[in-house]
Amino acid sequence: MHLMYTLDAQGKRVYTLKKVVDGRIANSAHPARFSPDDTYSRHRVTIKKRYNLLPFQAGGAAKKRVAEKY
Repeated sequence: MHLMYTLDAQGKRVYTLKKVVDGRIANSAHPARFSPDDTYSRHRVTIKKRYNLLPFQAGGAAKKRVAEKY
């Protein structure tokens, strides 16, 4: 039994123990498992470099989000 959640009309999380609520699949409320020997980190960094998503890349999506926030 895992804690799950769905989003209501206002975008707030509604927690439940059911996997399916009103015909929609609920999301897990638990974070992903952490492993110190991350075997896929090289691939994630490569993809982020390719799509300019790293924080230090000029014009990247992450930098735009920070600029919009402030």
